[in-house]
Amino acid sequence: MTAHVIDAHLHLWSLGAGGYSWLTPESGELYADFTAHDAEVELAAARIDGAVLVQADDTDADTDAMLRVADENPWVTGVVGWVRLDEPETAEAQLERRRRHPAFCGVRHLVHDDPRDDFLDMPAVRRSLALVARHGLAFDVPNAWPRHLAQVTAVAGAVPDLTVVIDHLGKPPRGGADFADWREEFERAARLPNTIAKVSGLRMPHTDYSADALREVWQITLDAFGPARMMWGSDWPITVPDGGYGPTFDVLAGLIGELGSDESAAVLGGTALRVYAREGPVTTT
Repeated sequence: MTAHVIDAHLHLWSLGAGGYSWLTPESGELYADFTAHDAEVELAAARIDGAVLVQADDTDADTDAMLRVADENPWVTGVVGWVRLDEPETAEAQLERRRRHPAFCGVRHLVHDDPRDDFLDMPAVRRSLALVARHGLAFDVPNAWPRHLAQVTAVAGAVPDLTVVIDHLGKPPRGGADFADWREEFERAARLPNTIAKVSGLRMPHTDYSADALREVWQITLDAFGPARMMWGSDWPITVPDGGYGPTFDVLAGLIGELGSDESAAVLGGTALRVYAREGPVTTT
């Protein structure tokens, strides 16, 4: 399909390293270590050329661990880590240090786990995000719907030099009563040229995951963002309880394969390589 198939959203973690408070024995199969070797096996089986590692904990330890993996594994094309966005002075020190590592390409905070509903509207966070933009790094926002999707739009408008990546398409509530509200806000975000849609994390409990089941969300995203502002991500190992890497990618690959060659190349890898190239805001007219 393309010479460069890049998974833009892959996690690793080790329970023994501490942190990951959201992971408990009740998490079932996810309550286990997922290592670089495990990921490499999955990538090879699916014929994926590389992957962007994305933080799974709001700690320096998690980011440090991913950067060590990047040092040892050439398939790692980038690392989206964490900095303390609500303390701009701390964030600047962290960014200065992290920016020296060639793999560090973006910042993310687990906004969906943060108790502050207005996190992305906080003046301190906005100042930190301006610093992220100044360093040429992208900003990923996970699970933005329903609390934070409007704030994503506000951030992208307030910091136009910042590339804002909407992870998991903001978590569209497929089949939910608020689906139309998600769509309206999602499309509003797409009107800003520095926003990017990451097609990932679309599995939902007790909900069909197939090309037909995802087609409405897929078409909304295509119409709003266009392939040049879309990238795919596996969200592995979050997908392990529901079939794992291969079946998750196969569904997305089927939808992407319906596009023309240049468009599919963008979604499969081109957009990710551009967004995480540490060269400043990504805009497409």
